[in-house]
Amino acid sequence: TVLPAINQGSVESLLSIMASSMLVIATFAVGSMVAAYASAATAATPRSIPLVIADDVTQNALSAFIGAFIFSLVSLVSVQNDLFEAAGLFAIFTLTLLVFTIVIITFVRWVDRIARLGRVGNTIGQVETATTHAMNRRRQAPTLCGLPVSPDLSGQPGAAVYSAEVGYIQNIDMETLQSCAKAYDCRVQVAALPGTFVSTTRPLLHVYGCQTFEPDDFACAFAVGENRTFEDDPRFGLLALSEIADKALSPGVNDPGTAINVIGTMVRLFTRWQAPLDEALVQENRCDRVYVPTLDINDMLDDAFTAIARDGAGIIEVSIRLQKALSALAECNDPALAAAA
Repeated sequence: TVLPAINQGSVESLLSIMASSMLVIATFAVGSMVAAYASAATAATPRSIPLVIADDVTQNALSAFIGAFIFSLVSLVSVQNDLFEAAGLFAIFTLTLLVFTIVIITFVRWVDRIARLGRVGNTIGQVETATTHAMNRRRQAPTLCGLPVSPDLSGQPGAAVYSAEVGYIQNIDMETLQSCAKAYDCRVQVAALPGTFVSTTRPLLHVYGCQTFEPDDFACAFAVGENRTFEDDPRFGLLALSEIADKALSPGVNDPGTAINVIGTMVRLFTRWQAPLDEALVQENRCDRVYVPTLDINDMLDDAFTAIARDGAGIIEVSIRLQKALSALAECNDPALAAAA
């Protein structure tokens, strides 16, 4: 097969245009991302920053721009040093057109996303999505695949295991706790769920039925960090949404519409929380030596509505919407949620 003859000068010109333009676009993309992050922290809440930073479209766009810049730079140097013959020039020309197409499609998608990134409405949507995922995971495993807290253990003396670090529980490795409980032939009751602030004097768990054990074997199952995360902590998502509404109610912002929007979001989240769950999605309580408390619905409603009720008490439209929201939750089929509302 005879390949079309490609002029070397045209390939060099095309690569030069791409190399210069991609560097400018990548710099512009970074500047836009930083501005969006600052907007999210200022207009919404700093707790939403991890979700904004984790935006896949923006990260993919920046990667595509930098990758196109590197490709064009390396190809330009290779072409100018006569490293390719006719077939090589045709291949480079074809790949350059392909990269151009990818960059254009990526840029069009990214422009639509960057226009909304960091805006309050978009941030509320991202926090709602993250909270929904966390709630669904907790609904599927209310006790994190352990057993519900046993009244039999409450009256027994248990040896407390404390954290060596100060921070928030981000994750609990239930399999590690189960294997340690089997190794020591004991039972374990978790005292700090993900999202709990622990110090060196706050117990992580209590060990029953074993007097001699290595505390670090159990403590290593708890991931402790400086900040709370959304993945295994549904209450953190509710708190982040509440902070967004609370900031909107401040005299400096004076945006009751955002608070009303957040109240509606809360109602959607709690409605999904008490909705019937497909039995096929419920995870088996396979850690039969680990006892874990469930989330308290009163604490969840406190995280969601207390700050809004306090700072929106003087704004009639917010107060009315809050009463309607609580009335709607009080009429649900979940007795615990209805009583809490």
